[in-house]
Amino acid sequence: MHRLAPVLLLAPALLVTLPVTAVHAAPAVPAPIAAAVKAPTRSAANTARDRYRHPGATLAFFGVRPTDTVVEVWPGSGWYSEILAPLTAARGRYYAAGPWERGLNGVRGLQAKDAATYGKITLAALPAAAGQPGVPDGSADVVLTFRNVHNWRFGGEDQARQMFAAMFRMLKPGGTLGVVEHRLPEARDAAAEEKSGYMKTSTVVGYATAAGFRLAARSEVNANPKDTADWPNGVWTLPPSYALKDVDRARYAAIGESDRMTLKFVKPR
Repeated sequence: MHRLAPVLLLAPALLVTLPVTAVHAAPAVPAPIAAAVKAPTRSAANTARDRYRHPGATLAFFGVRPTDTVVEVWPGSGWYSEILAPLTAARGRYYAAGPWERGLNGVRGLQAKDAATYGKITLAALPAAAGQPGVPDGSADVVLTFRNVHNWRFGGEDQARQMFAAMFRMLKPGGTLGVVEHRLPEARDAAAEEKSGYMKTSTVVGYATAAGFRLAARSEVNANPKDTADWPNGVWTLPPSYALKDVDRARYAAIGESDRMTLKFVKPR
């Protein structure tokens, strides 16, 4: 599913399993998002990956606004936190939601380093046990998760379903769920989802629709036609992980980061 002409080539493979939705071109990036992407507080290592992750166009596609209450689910090292925190600092709210407490250590590190920029981030547990702070039900305008669905799938089908159900509860009616995930071609054996780090678009859509979401739109802004999704160490063969170290490193560097689906879901009103 690595498409140079996404509208023509994506659709035939997905007609059987996916609702018909438009494949959107990269949108114009609003000034507030562009300013947050260019924030001088971002690390050089993170900005170097913008050419693979297209944060401005991705957030614009999801319709993120500086006045929104935004939840980022499992933010990892805080790559998107460096953008979402300044974007929402003045008029919105940004939750970083992940496993309590170690799953939020990346964001805590940002807060310790630069409280002025990241001190307003609200940390939340997901999943939340008794006594842990969570994201209130029905409070979010936008929920975002980047390259995490495969992690939930590694925990089993039930965990993946539970995470989508939790994201559904967080959102206001009419709110948006934005998902970016490493993409496995639809024709491949679904067993590859259990170990490769790649997921089928139909599988992700299935989890979301089972939770109550409606697929609103798809974008190819994070597509990479060079990624064939069949590497010896799964997605981690490619940069930035380079699981094979120096073996064929130049080849994998030339391919770049993974081919990714970019899906926009809506919680019905």
